[in-house]
Formats: sequence, C-alpha cells, structure tokens
Amino acid sequence: MSDVVAALEKAGLEVRADAGTRGMYASDASLYRIPPLAVVRPRHVDEVAAALAVARETGTPFTSRGAGTSVAGNAVGRGIVLDFSRHLNRVLEIDPSSRTAVVEPGTVHAVLQKAATPHGVRFGPDPSTHPRCTIGGMIGNNACGSRSLAYGRTSDNVAGLELLTAAGDKLDTTAPHGPVVDELRTVVGRHLATARTEFDRFGRQVSGYAVQHLLPERFDLTQAMVGSEGTLAVITRATVKLVVDSPVRVVVVLGFRDIVAAGEASPAVVAHGPTSCEGLDSRLLDVLRARRGPAAVPPLPRGGAWLFVELAGDDLGEVEARARTLASDGIADDALVVSDPLTQARLWRIREDGAGLAGRAPSDRPAWPGWEDAAVPPARLGAYLAQFDELVAAYGMTSAPFGHFGDGCMHVRLDFPLDQPGGTKVMRDFLVDAAKLVGEFGGSLSGEHGDGRARSELLPHMYSPDALALFAGIKRAFDPGNLLNPGVLVDPDPVDADVRPAGRFPLKELALAYPHDGGDLAQAVHRCTGVGKCRADNSALHGVMCPSYLATREEKDSTRGRARVLQEVVRGELSWSDPSVHDSLDLCLSCKGCASDCPTGIDMATYKSEVLHQTYRGRLRPRSHYTLGKLPFWARLAGWTPRLANLGTRLPGIRSLALWLAGVDKRRSVPAFARRPFRRTFRPRPSSARPVILFADSFSDAFSPEVAEATVRVLRAAGYEPRLPSGSVCCGLTWITTGQLDPAKKILSRTVATLAPDARNGIPIVGIEPSCTAVLRSDVHELLPGSDDAAVVASSVRTLAELLAETPGWTPPDLSGVSVIAQPHCHHHAVLGWKADADLLASTGAQVERLAGCCGLAGNFGVEIGHYDVSVAVAGQNLLPALDSAPDAVVLADGFSCRTQVADLRDRPAVHLAQLLDGMPGRASG
Repeated sequence: MSDVVAALEKAGLEVRADAGTRGMYASDASLYRIPPLAVVRPRHVDEVAAALAVARETGTPFTSRGAGTSVAGNAVGRGIVLDFSRHLNRVLEIDPSSRTAVVEPGTVHAVLQKAATPHGVRFGPDPSTHPRCTIGGMIGNNACGSRSLAYGRTSDNVAGLELLTAAGDKLDTTAPHGPVVDELRTVVGRHLATARTEFDRFGRQVSGYAVQHLLPERFDLTQAMVGSEGTLAVITRATVKLVVDSPVRVVVVLGFRDIVAAGEASPAVVAHGPTSCEGLDSRLLDVLRARRGPAAVPPLPRGGAWLFVELAGDDLGEVEARARTLASDGIADDALVVSDPLTQARLWRIREDGAGLAGRAPSDRPAWPGWEDAAVPPARLGAYLAQFDELVAAYGMTSAPFGHFGDGCMHVRLDFPLDQPGGTKVMRDFLVDAAKLVGEFGGSLSGEHGDGRARSELLPHMYSPDALALFAGIKRAFDPGNLLNPGVLVDPDPVDADVRPAGRFPLKELALAYPHDGGDLAQAVHRCTGVGKCRADNSALHGVMCPSYLATREEKDSTRGRARVLQEVVRGELSWSDPSVHDSLDLCLSCKGCASDCPTGIDMATYKSEVLHQTYRGRLRPRSHYTLGKLPFWARLAGWTPRLANLGTRLPGIRSLALWLAGVDKRRSVPAFARRPFRRTFRPRPSSARPVILFADSFSDAFSPEVAEATVRVLRAAGYEPRLPSGSVCCGLTWITTGQLDPAKKILSRTVATLAPDARNGIPIVGIEPSCTAVLRSDVHELLPGSDDAAVVASSVRTLAELLAETPGWTPPDLSGVSVIAQPHCHHHAVLGWKADADLLASTGAQVERLAGCCGLAGNFGVEIGHYDVSVAVAGQNLLPALDSAPDAVVLADGFSCRTQVADLRDRPAVHLAQLLDGMPGRASG
C-alpha cells in the first residue's frame, strides 16, 4: 500500500489514503464493502493518465467513480479509486445547433441540465438520482431513468467518447482504429452467431457487454462502450446528445388492485404514447406514510398499486384530451388526471425517493439491493411480478416493488437476513433462484444499473457459454492485464463476498435508545443505502440536507460520508476517538435535515451526539462543551447580573479572552443577556380561559424575553391563559448536541417529571424555540426510552402554529401587503414539520418566501472556533441571497440561532411568529 501511495504522491496527484477516506470510498450504493488502497481526485486529464500509469506499473486495480451512487457495486475496488466528481466535473461546451454537449465524466446530471436549459435543450435520460449522479457514471451503467420511453437509454444519447485504455493509449470512439479495435473485430468475428441472436432482444437488456453494437454491419464503438462498467477503458471526456423538451406535461395516475395487475396493464398504457410509465406498490407508500405522515402522499385513485403515466406535447388542450382518453380507457380500476405542476412534482418526488424509501422493508427490517434491477420483455412483466412475489414469500422475505414498468424494468429491495447466521447464504440462494426466474422469462439481470458485483457471477443463468467467452475476449482486447475494475462482468467476484452489512455488530453501553432500529446503532448507521441525496442541492423542495456538503463539496462532509465512517466504527475498524471519525463529524451542524430529507431516515445529529458522548465520557472535553454546551446554566447565572455579564463581552481585552476561553470565534458577536429574564417578569392572570403550559426555554428567557412576551399576548388573544411549569425546566439541548448525554438525561428527566402532570390533565405544552420543542417531541424518546412521562409529554407538545390551527374560532391578523422572508429552523422542518406555519401564514394574506436550507449558525456550531467560514458559506446558500434581494421584507425566524445569524451577518432584525402575529415586528426588549 505505501509503495502505491508514494508513487501516486510522487506523480503530484491529490491522494487520500487515510482510514476515514478509505472507509468512505469502500462502499457505493450497493451491498459491498471493499476498502481501496488510495483515492485519487484528478484535476485534469493528464492526472488520470498519471494515476493509470502508477496502477499499470504496480499492478494495482483501477476503478473509476462518479457520485458513488452505483447500486450494483460497480464503483468500489481494492486498488486505486479515481473520484472524477471532485474536479473533473465541468460542462465544456453546449452547441444548440447540433444539440450536443461536451462534458467531463464527473459532471453532475443536474449541472448539465442547468447549462443546457437556457438553450432550450436538455439531456434526455433522467434517472431518479439526477440531482447528484454523474454523466460518467450514467455512461458506465447505461442508465435510463423514468422517461426512457421518450428518450431511450444513455447509449442512445451519447455521440462520442474520449478514452484511455489500460495501456495508456488514447482512443476516440468516433474514429476507432488501432490494435485494440482490430482485436475487437476479430473477437466478435469468432462469435457472430451468438452476437446476432442473444443480444438486443428487448429495450432493457443491459446485462453484459452491448455486443450488438460490435457487429460488422452496425459497428458503433461509442454505443458499445456505454454500459461496460469501467472494465474496458477510462472515460476522460464525453460528447452527449441533447433533446428539445415538450413544454406541456400531464400526469395520469392509474390505480390497480395490486402490482401484478399494474404490470399486466403496462403494454396497453404504452400504446397511448407516454413519455413515462412508472409503477409503485402500496407497500412502498406505506413506508413513506409511516416515515413522514399521511400528508406525505397526495390523494391517489383507489388501489393497491399505481402507474404514474406522463403524457407530453406542445398544446395543453391536446395533451389533456389524451390524458382523459387514457383515464377513461378502462385499463385501470380508477384514475386521476393531474395537470398541476406542484402536485406532479410531489408525485415524482415519491418515485425519485423510491430507492431510499425501499431501504425499509414492509417488515420494518432493513432492505438491501442486490436484486434491484431485473427487467423482462414488457408483455411478460405482470406474470414475472406474480412469480417474483411468490419467490420472495418462499424465502420468508418482504418487498415493495416499483420501477419503469413501461420498459419492463422492476426495482426492489429485499430484507435479506444479513444480521443472522447464514444470512449471506440465504441471499446467495435467493439471487441464484431469482436469476433463473428472470432467465425463464427471457429477461435481463440488469435493466439500467449494470451487473457489478451483485450480478456478474449470475450471468451464466442468462447467457450461453459462448456469450460468456465473447465477453472474456472483449475484456482481453481492451485490458489483457485485468487492471480495470476487476471482479466485474468477467472473472467476477462471488455475489456473497465482501457484503458490508453481513453479521452483527453489537455495541455495548450506548447512551441513546435508537427505538426505530431496535436499539442497534449498527442498524441505524446502515440505514444509509448510499443513494447520495445528501450530495444534491435539495432547496427546490425546501430541503435542508446537507448544508455542510454543499459548502465544502467534500464526501466526508456529506451525510453518506459520515455514515460510512460510522459503519467502520460499528465494525470495530475505527475507534470512537479516531481522528477520521471526528474529522468527518466536525462540520456536521446537527441540523437534523437528514432525519427528514434522507429517504432512508438517517439521523446524523443523533449519531454525532453518541460519538461525542463515547469519546469524551470521563475525559477532558473541548472548551466549548463547558461553555456553549452548558449555556443554560451560565445564562441563569448571568441573569442575576446581566449588565456585568454584557460588559464582560464588550470590553476589548476581556472580550477577546472570554471568547477564546469559551471556544468562540472572535469574528462572532455575542448576544446580549436581557436586563430582566422572562421567567422573573411573567405574571399569570386569574382567568377561566383554557390553560396552556408555556415552555419558556433558556434562549427565550435569557436573551429574547420579547419573544416570550409576544407569545403570551397571542395565546391570550386566542382564548388561552398561559402558565409556566411548576418548577425549573430545561430540555437539555446544548448538553445533547455536545454529547454530554448523562447530564442531559438527568435534566430532561426532571423536566418531563415536572410537565407530565399537566400533560396528563390534557393541558397542551407550547414551545417557543423550535429546537427545544423538538427535543420534547422527539429526542426525549432517545434519551428516556420506555418512560410513560416522556410519552405523554411528547404527545402534548405543540408549536404555536399547531395550537392556533386547532383552536376553534381563532382568526389570524390580516397581513395583506406584508412581504415575509421565512427561514424555518432546521429542527422545525425536520422534526416538528412546518406545514402548520405555512398554512397559518397563507391565511394571513402575507406574501411569504419560504427559504430552504440551514441558516448556518445551528446552535453552537457556527460560533465555535473553526466553523465560522463554513457557517457563512451555508448562510450564503439561501438565506443571505434572499435577504439581499428583499431589503424591506420582514424576516421571520422562530429559531434564536437563525435570528442571531441574520443580525450577525446582515445587521438586520428578525422576528418570531408570535411577534408577527402580535403586530410588533420591530419591537425589541429594553
């Protein structure tokens, strides 16, 4: 290993070979874990050649990688892994006249679309991972996506490739010549009968090499290379075809009794000329509803399975007429025509999140890829689905199928018992039987994901020995030394080798309960399927995940990268205190965006708290843990002498020393302590109004009493009489985020015991600060599992908007003409949900711009030494541009940290919802 790394470094390459990086790149979105020797991030094509030369000279395997979203294990390898996504990610040219684009292999699909759209064109294939997958990866797998009925496969949309062979020779597929090409023609010539009869039998036959494009009568090296999974050459540049998109789209949702009926109906639907025909099973939607609530699924026609069918054209009337014809054609049991683009987007989001949602089986056990991409001729899809369901049931497993039904392609994940003894044997036996079944239907092991390590060994169940010999000959022509992505397609690795989640990894003395994962942190971190949604900009859907990755574009700062490192921890490969672990978690803002935005339900904020707890338990902690981590304690002390405390943060010499001692960046301002904390000034009124408990958190009490006072006035105007809890309460948030979980449990236990009697009497508990409210609703179950008091308190907690929404007769103020920029707190978005707030604001008549993403301060994160630059960069993603574009708008931010960030970076006031409803957006405490 050291010799290879030294050679790469000597060549001047950007090399990463630390344990954390190797752990991150050991997996893609597949089942497999194969740590590389080193990861190289080439900055230009010459560095690709240099890395390939080192691989050749040292005999080290060489694997190309894009976004790492490969589901079949095509993007992991034991040698050098080249990450093209970090630097070689540019769109080099858009030519609207020829409808082509020239891109580097690491170009993200969405980046190409953004560059092409202003010219009235786009790249046709659109896989569900389009916000983060790379064009190079799509070429490697021959990806298709939802609209392949209109635009075909990636191979239909590539005009030319520039390649490097294993020998280091350049090869242009548009003008192929040389010894490799000559040998290729000779190899195919020996197997002409097989090449003409076993391939290109239906559209989604992707498994193996695309031999049909090497026939002498239709020789097209460009199309032949697409789908070769990095085993034949290294792509350095691609010229892709662009298409003109139809301006009008209408979706018809067709309901069927079950997934088999939906599959059987697909050919009749395709006869109507749709651009897309996607199937979903009710079992998948049940998982979504369980994760995100009933409102996560828009109204659908009755049925147990559905086809989402898209019709497109130039004229709205004509397309809607076609939609009505399809809906009334008697194909389905029920139908719904959807013309509204926002509702269409909600439907497609469900489909795009399918792979992540399917990561949890109907059995509520983890579900895995491996047999997630089979395809059969579309006319036989219904019968195949019926027999596939029987096979799954025979193995005692469950599934929730979905996929590109118009093309005969089914996606699914299965709850293989990988945590049980003999689990990998069960997986292997199933895969063999499944391969035999698809072979009986004349199908393909893969319809767009490639074979990779998941299916290459199974190719004999689909192809004849002569076809396999042909594959081997093609591989030898390009790569006689088996340097490029070995173990895939030719001389394959066993399907049950190097299975990442196989076995049990029990960790003792965990501080948190992980109730959704059976108390098992290993199961929790293995929720990450690697689909990489955390590497995408999710702002279009008001998403938050993952602000740190968007700021740095480093894999280690993505939710997936962190999950992979933590998987190494639960395996015992890395310790809790390993520098790689803390490096990966350092820039995690604990925003909880992943808890709602990641389709698999990863909750990195919780895992980070566990790591900090395990690392520092009984040991000296970072300074900020003693200061910011115990802020409510210090705030209560400062509340007795606020003027003195404020003076200490303003005098130059004392201020600098105090900030350093507190672990706070010197560029940060320090919020002033209120002259009179809210809890000392609040006076309950004798009233017959309905009582409500006001949870006056430490931030509202010590820093923003005006917010608590406004909340009181709004509650009284709505017919409530607020009361404070009978004793001193705190949610323990700052202890939780800094991993001081033992004291956090004690603090939260006292608070819950104080609140529980009122909660049992049916008195609602209203939170002011979203992060503290979220602790009482969600984190309390992690810290106090099995506590009846915790359960009754959690069920009684309301946000202000939620309480007002369920208050009979309450009407909001008229805010017509008021422009509002709303920055939802991340925990509000992820844990509490912001729908009640959105609905309330809409009812006021205000013009509201809801921002996506995180403000960047995120509690103590943005003020800590070492985090300032990333904090500002995160704010620059959504918040700061919105503030700068609307200088006169009211800024709505319920979170104290969000208001602090706005004041710190733009010297601008921001208000809480209570203040907005109270009609005092500019008032501040004295």
